[in-house]
Amino acid sequence: MKKIKIPHTYVILFYIILFCAGLTWFIPGGEYVKTIRENGAVTLVYEPVESVPQSWQVFSAFYKGFVDRVDIIVFILIIGGAFWIVNDSKAFDMGTAGFLKKARTFESNFLIRKIGVENFLLTSIMLLFSIFGAVFGMSEETIAFCLVLVPMAISMGYDSITGVCMVFVAAGLGFAGAILNPFTIRIAQGLAGIPLFSGIEYRMFCWLVINVFGFSWILRYAARVRKNPQLSPVYEENQYWRDLHTNQEEQIHYYTPRAAWWTYAGVILVLCFFSFFYPLTTLKIGNSVVEGLPLLPVLTVLFMISSWTALRKTVHLYILNLLFFTIFFLILGVMGYDWYIMEIATLFFALGIVAGLANGRTPDELVKLFMKGCKDILGAALVVGLAGEIIVILQDAHVIDTILFYLSRGMEGLGQVATIGMMYIIQNLINLIIPSGSAKAALTMPIMAPFSELIGLSKQATVMAFQFGDGFTNLITPTSGVLIAVLGVSRIPYEKWV
Repeated sequence: MKKIKIPHTYVILFYIILFCAGLTWFIPGGEYVKTIRENGAVTLVYEPVESVPQSWQVFSAFYKGFVDRVDIIVFILIIGGAFWIVNDSKAFDMGTAGFLKKARTFESNFLIRKIGVENFLLTSIMLLFSIFGAVFGMSEETIAFCLVLVPMAISMGYDSITGVCMVFVAAGLGFAGAILNPFTIRIAQGLAGIPLFSGIEYRMFCWLVINVFGFSWILRYAARVRKNPQLSPVYEENQYWRDLHTNQEEQIHYYTPRAAWWTYAGVILVLCFFSFFYPLTTLKIGNSVVEGLPLLPVLTVLFMISSWTALRKTVHLYILNLLFFTIFFLILGVMGYDWYIMEIATLFFALGIVAGLANGRTPDELVKLFMKGCKDILGAALVVGLAGEIIVILQDAHVIDTILFYLSRGMEGLGQVATIGMMYIIQNLINLIIPSGSAKAALTMPIMAPFSELIGLSKQATVMAFQFGDGFTNLITPTSGVLIAVLGVSRIPYEKWV
């Protein structure tokens, strides 16, 4: 029997683009017009407009897709270049080997030995990222973490899918649970006219159930792949990571060049400067605000002490310490200073430069290493732009609002249970063409909330339908720039992920 050849990810996405372009010839144009009532409530009224069927525009939309996703594309290139410089120091290899060796010491604990050290490690990492997804909506940040945890998963005997599950899927499960997610719950409840972050007890219960089932499924898959690596759908693709690990397993020479001490002094000066101007941080956790925390000065002092200890041993530990504190500052920036892609990319770019200089690389060598990293990850950046074309095609044709209008009309005459089920289905379908949670909340909640009120359905249930419909579909929709970027940097073909 002839084996069916699955097309390349680029080809699959282009087929989806052609399909969407074909739909624009049959779906009438329309748009929702926002109106504000006297009581301040926002309502959307659907009005037909002239449609613009797409034909040759599928080629110009490729350019528009790149422009629309330029932030994620540039982010990927900067992350790729920065991590290539960090990888050049072989600090990751030393750190992974040391981490796994240290983890073996946990086997003396009866409970952990029963659970399994690997299961304990995977669950701990997934729980951390799930909390990040549930509390502050971690999404784009997972792209950078995949470049750390995918190679670690390979070193542990798993595959790249397991590595992505440890980061992206775990954060996605938390995003779906959305205990305090400001990008979904806050916007959706605000538009529905219910108290912000109300119903948190039930959402925490849902988050727990989602994690139990999700983690169990991931651990089951990981154990199967570890037992027989060739069962992995990406066994051939993972040869890249195995070769990368093998090529860097050569004897590591432990040393600390003078340049590393200079970078240490420079980083301390920069951190002291920011600590002086930003001595106190205000953390935003859901609807709560915690003011007056001296987090930046505390992190600065901890960095000074830990880096001094690391440098006295080897530059590799110092570079790993730089990575750890980069992650700490990332979390602090996101929760305390509303950081987004630009600030995060800047942080990792600085990490790459400091790590390269600490490793004794000249400016010319840094540029060459950075370019190699960009070249190595360019495919992931290109596929993000291609996925963005799908949304551009539907937007330019003015059919997205029409699709939502006819889907919402399908709820008329249904009972409460059937209505909430239909809302969930609609949110899933809409998420295929509008992967942004905040944008989808702004579009769908002014329609769903008043409708649920008319039939006596709880608005909290309507918000939950939006929350689940937005969260779960993010793990598979080809229009999600984050998903496509994560798969790209992890070298997982989209068709195999599906």
